[in-house]
Amino acid sequence: MTRRYYVPNLAQMSGLIELPPEEAAHAARVMRVVEGDTIELFDGQGHQAAAAITHVSKRQCVCRIDSIAAIDLEPSVNLIMAIAIPKPDRAKEMIERLTEIGVHQVQPIVFERTQRAPGSSLIEKLERVVIEACKQSGRNHLMPILPVLTFGQWITKYRQSDFVDRTAYVAMPSGNPTSIDPIRSNQSSPPESSIVPECLVVIGPEGGLTESELQDCLDASIKPVDLGKRILRIETAACVIASRLLTD
Repeated sequence: MTRRYYVPNLAQMSGLIELPPEEAAHAARVMRVVEGDTIELFDGQGHQAAAAITHVSKRQCVCRIDSIAAIDLEPSVNLIMAIAIPKPDRAKEMIERLTEIGVHQVQPIVFERTQRAPGSSLIEKLERVVIEACKQSGRNHLMPILPVLTFGQWITKYRQSDFVDRTAYVAMPSGNPTSIDPIRSNQSSPPESSIVPECLVVIGPEGGLTESELQDCLDASIKPVDLGKRILRIETAACVIASRLLTD
């Protein structure tokens, strides 16, 4: 497996560079790199580069890069998930999977039935999970985890937004079955168009959305979708919907 390391602002670098402390420690102590080893660097903004190790110690790793390439491996649709964050261990697994699948960004939501709102320390840990998932999967763009909002704050912001080619769903057990098909780029857009269609999915906490929250979603033209006869956990529902919507 290719050894990948996260280096912010890679596009502005050249020649000899030093890996960030956490990445250097992982390279030296865990992966046991030695001088002359080839590794791959990425910046989370779409750039990657091959590099050769020139110096390594317990806390430092220096490498040489020759050229940096912009390689876009993102889906043709920006999938945004407005979601209740489950317990920490389940949240980490969910974020890892959503990063691998190609979700564009995650918006943590505190619903009325949320038992425990995610704190800043958990969000920081989840951001690190995103980096590790990108390293493992070969993804070059980090999946942003946006600041936590209450449902009221989020739905107000959503009503004021202006999505292009907007498609939106809210997961709702016992709701009307709705077919979830892969979202494709708008074929009517000119070939040179840089517009990327966006899709939104709302997934509530254990116990689901309240009647008022669901009504707010319906009033905002967010379609209810039933995922089947069984009740799925938050992280399971998120991965099921994401995998159905994103095919490339």
